[in-house]
Amino acid sequence: MKNSILKRIIAVLFALAVWQAAGMLVGHEVLLASPLNVIKTLIGVMSEAAFWNTVLFSTVRILAGFVLAYAAGLILGVTAVHFEWVKTLLWPFMVCIKSVPVASFIILSLIWLSSSQLVTFVCFLACLPSVYNNVTEGMQNVEKEQIEIALIFGASWGRMVRAVYLPNIEPYLLSACSTACGMAFKAGVAAEVVAIVSGSIGEQIYMSKVYFETASLFAWTLVVVILSLIFEKIFRMALMGLIKLGAK
Repeated sequence: MKNSILKRIIAVLFALAVWQAAGMLVGHEVLLASPLNVIKTLIGVMSEAAFWNTVLFSTVRILAGFVLAYAAGLILGVTAVHFEWVKTLLWPFMVCIKSVPVASFIILSLIWLSSSQLVTFVCFLACLPSVYNNVTEGMQNVEKEQIEIALIFGASWGRMVRAVYLPNIEPYLLSACSTACGMAFKAGVAAEVVAIVSGSIGEQIYMSKVYFETASLFAWTLVVVILSLIFEKIFRMALMGLIKLGAK
């Protein structure tokens, strides 16, 4: 565990060194802000009272889309595995949602929804296919022999879920959590930038671009990355806890 953390710290330091070297080669803060300038700007931004309101505003809407997508993907995935006709009916929708650019959904959503509702809806669409595909793949990869043995011993549906399905699909559920959480923040902030949602992180990124405040743009982008990593960790730990609790 300690060795893994040390390796990650070294990797981060290496990335910062590459970033600093690139900034020195470019030699212009407007084109590529240095790490030190970005951190200084980030500290300044965090000291402002509006910072936490902005972070909360965006995070609530992004996580709402993620949670709804995860719940829907889980329910639809399980249903699709047990009913082939459901899987067939869902196939064109999932392919369409997965293939259509996020920008197209954002622009369409601007026609249908208010700017605040748009973020949650876009995050939901961006995350749903990933969760659905992971759940269906995990369910389909459960060995039939395990299911047959459980049925022979007269295991109830609840017992079968705890003893057979959950241990086998746990890696797929965790993978879906990691992928979808990262996608939620990327899609959500992109939606905020395009729609210029007032009071959001996306608005701050857009304004940084308008005024050529590259350090500010990098600082807010770093905030998004940190939020994504934090909530990915939180949801993975919560999911692992729920799976272990359900398997008992």
